[in-house]
Amino acid sequence: MTASSKRNWLTPEILEQAKQILSGLTLEEKVGQMTQYDWGYNPINPETGVSQRDLLVEEIRGGRVGSIFNLSGAAEANELQKLIQENTASRIPLLIGRDVIHGYKTVFPIPLAQASAWNPDLARRTAEAASRESITDGVAWVFAPMIDISRDPRWGRIAESIGEDPLLTGEYAKAWVEGSQIDDGAGQATASCPKHYAAYGLAEAGRDYNTVDLSDRVLREVILPPFRDAVDAGALSIMASFNEVNGIPACANEYLLKTILRDEWGFEGIVASDYNALQELITHGVAGSEEEACERSIMAGCDMDMHSGFYMRYLPKLVREGRMPESVVDQSVLRILAVKIKLGLFEQPYVTVPSEEAAASARASFTELAREAARESIVLLRNEGRTLPLSKQAASIAVIGPLADNRKDPLGCWAFDGNPEDVVSLLEGVRQAVGAGAAIHYAEGCSMDSDGEEGFEAALDAARQADVIVLALGEALEMSGESRSRTSLDLPGAQRKLVEAVAALGKPVTAVLLSGRPLALPWLQEHVSAIVQAWHLGVQSGHAIADVLFGDYNPGGRLPVTFPHNVGQVPIYYYRKKTGRPPAGVYSSYYIDSTTEPLYPFGYGLSYTEFEYSGITADWTSIAADGELTVSVTVSNVGDRMGEEVVQVYIRDEAASVTQPLKKLIGFGKVSIGPNESATLTFKVGREQLAIIDQHMRLTVEPGDFTLWVGPNSSEGQSITVTVV
Repeated sequence: MTASSKRNWLTPEILEQAKQILSGLTLEEKVGQMTQYDWGYNPINPETGVSQRDLLVEEIRGGRVGSIFNLSGAAEANELQKLIQENTASRIPLLIGRDVIHGYKTVFPIPLAQASAWNPDLARRTAEAASRESITDGVAWVFAPMIDISRDPRWGRIAESIGEDPLLTGEYAKAWVEGSQIDDGAGQATASCPKHYAAYGLAEAGRDYNTVDLSDRVLREVILPPFRDAVDAGALSIMASFNEVNGIPACANEYLLKTILRDEWGFEGIVASDYNALQELITHGVAGSEEEACERSIMAGCDMDMHSGFYMRYLPKLVREGRMPESVVDQSVLRILAVKIKLGLFEQPYVTVPSEEAAASARASFTELAREAARESIVLLRNEGRTLPLSKQAASIAVIGPLADNRKDPLGCWAFDGNPEDVVSLLEGVRQAVGAGAAIHYAEGCSMDSDGEEGFEAALDAARQADVIVLALGEALEMSGESRSRTSLDLPGAQRKLVEAVAALGKPVTAVLLSGRPLALPWLQEHVSAIVQAWHLGVQSGHAIADVLFGDYNPGGRLPVTFPHNVGQVPIYYYRKKTGRPPAGVYSSYYIDSTTEPLYPFGYGLSYTEFEYSGITADWTSIAADGELTVSVTVSNVGDRMGEEVVQVYIRDEAASVTQPLKKLIGFGKVSIGPNESATLTFKVGREQLAIIDQHMRLTVEPGDFTLWVGPNSSEGQSITVTVV
């Protein structure tokens, strides 16, 4: 199926059915369809002492609610759908939504971790599994994927992102949308909601909800491509963000919601506001009242109001006073009805609960997928002296740290429906991996965020009894996610001191980092032999980490985001521009107290085997602007075990009408190669890869020389030059 056919899901039949339903609605019923409420809160009349859920039930019974979110559970979902079926003439089902970010009850790795797998198809499968679980609780609208480009690890929501690169994010956006929008033709269908449109990830200083100020060039070159990919993949909805973009908050930004999304891209689905974002127009200072915020949002193209209740309170009044044509309301309602028709909600508004046997079978397969996704997400950052893999026959192993015997924090942020009891801790994973083969000595050492050193002696005692030491370090799940910005990228609490104390014993130490963001830890390389970036991996964390530590799985993850040496380098990313200054010397662009290079570059990751690149060639050295060439490279596994390599292709336009990045990712491929074997990979390079946005903001291929690199990360690789004539 082509991108165009996926995007154009609004068939004449669906549109005609939506128009017929619309024709029978009162103005209040229409606006009700544009109104979404949080099932846990009362935005309708906060002053009353009546239960918010009782109030919402009355609104639903009256046909004045089109969508509910933060409801989960088939019985409750069916009860609310029944209210509509039995009490309204239109009988338009609710569209029930929820933040299903990286799994539902089966929690998969956080998105930033899944991006480390460089395997969009794997994300497609985890997204599908999450939707198949959510729909059994009545959740047919999943608020995912989060495809904000994120260049600042201080920002807590980098954990939910795919990282810093537009191409990688775009590939994941397509896969995530396709996976999350299940449709089995039997009433089991879901809609995705890519977010946050747009530029939320570029909040100044990495401080959540902060101002975003960027050029139209950066918007179109970096921020928008993943959203365009999501639209082309058939996304049925888009969530407009909280933040302002160049002075206008997204929910009131006609340039974003109409000019680009509707007119340029032809998007036909629902545009929903983020949580209470209409109310925030007043806080931003672009609306002087709730009524004005309502008017600005609907006129800008926001179809559904999440949580504020402004549409229900003011839209009928605005229409009746002649200040807004009812056709504006009708257009938004048609989109909402069309999505509900597409999902089959009219035919089957009620949830069909699977049998216990079917549910258990599905859960087992999802758990197996969670382990696969978790181990592919792990990135080996350091392995001095081949410390890893560890031997299961080691006499004794010390497992130390606040995240060693921890079942809560590996779930990561946005895992509302996950259960810590389902999580395999790192300690349990190690114990099951070695069985009776080695003695395990465990100590917490210190708490996650306290400066107390009371547990150090127990940790040192465990370490003294061991041949090798595994330190489980990192962040609590509450330290990343929404409204979880940090100014330090160091390990919190006394963890650094714990590392130094344990490493002083002189034994081999492997640090396993469980975090929701890149950390700045150059000092860690001075104290430990091996570093494993494990992120927050979900329910199968312990098994996946043990698979890597003991070599049952050869790590193939690569970083989707740059790791800084220190927080002063932030924001730091590979997709940077040249400056007008020379590359070296006193008056070049540098720091007097730090390197400008990253600690670990974008695309970086090690393996237990070694790969060599050779024979990079292009079938043409010059092509026309509308031509295409094929770049080939041979990758050889010169080590002694099977391994996966992520082959990455970058490009630079050497002289263009506007400045270009030093490197830009234009392709990648993940390949598994056996020891002493080779694989040849080919990549097509044509207009899509060569085009730039010129000084007139037109997409064009300009003549001149282009350098192409093929290699294992953004800092290494072999290059060739091709010329566009």
